[in-house]
Amino acid sequence: MITIPDLQTALLDLLHEVKGSDVNLIFGGGFGIYIKTAHVRTLRSRTLLQEWPEPRSTNDIDLFLRPELLIDPAQLKPLAEALDKLGYQAVPGAEKYQFVKPGLGGTEAGSIKIDILTGPQKHFEGTRVKVDARRARPRPTVGIHAHPVDEAPTLEEGLLPIWLSGKLSSGESWRAEVFLLHPYTFLMMKLFAFRDRVDDADKEFGRYHTLDMYAILATTMESEWDQAIQFRDQYADEPYVMEAGHLVSMYFSALDHLGIIRLQESHYYRPELQLNEFISALQEIFPAKAEANTEGN
Repeated sequence: MITIPDLQTALLDLLHEVKGSDVNLIFGGGFGIYIKTAHVRTLRSRTLLQEWPEPRSTNDIDLFLRPELLIDPAQLKPLAEALDKLGYQAVPGAEKYQFVKPGLGGTEAGSIKIDILTGPQKHFEGTRVKVDARRARPRPTVGIHAHPVDEAPTLEEGLLPIWLSGKLSSGESWRAEVFLLHPYTFLMMKLFAFRDRVDDADKEFGRYHTLDMYAILATTMESEWDQAIQFRDQYADEPYVMEAGHLVSMYFSALDHLGIIRLQESHYYRPELQLNEFISALQEIFPAKAEANTEGN
């Protein structure tokens, strides 16, 4: 079974291998939430909510690449070489943007998976990058693609730099800087992920996405909340931002709505969680608009 320390060691190994390069890594996913929670606890910062869920288990690392790295693929070579050196293998059907490092004896148990993502497709207009809804392919190829996330127009904005410390798999101590998605960006992505999983029994009906949404808001610091309000106003006319407001209204605007029900069904749910405050905060940064619709985009 993979533990958070295992993931931290895997991440530090990767950061060690790309040291001195132009590869600055942005993280999201359950592990990104864990890093943020630990950071806020260390700082003892005031956050939006006082009641937090326990960090959920995960074996995934969501790694985001700035579009500029795919536009100038020579900068990506150190990452491709690091993944190969550390024993990561391409996931069949998702070659070059999903990689897995098998557990002991080459088994699935104890494996670590890395998903490589990037910003919206429109960021690659007029460049040599070949992009569609599934992947962005740099030219010339260097062995790394990325899955574009159209619902993340603020991918590179408000990033939180954090110094991550710990042990490499060699036992050596290592410290490196990573960047975490801004809560506004992170919430946008989780809203759309929930929409895509809400009826999927194999993906727990999106319960872990609702838990992540709560954790993201709960650990939002005051300065980040102020930025989120700015992003709300700055990007109010973005189609995906308007759709986010529609999704909040549909799934998260009352205690009896499906998103809140799914959150309460999570194994990590506790009655102490501040659901009313969670609902109110979501509605404030993603207000509903009648014309919100990205169908066909």
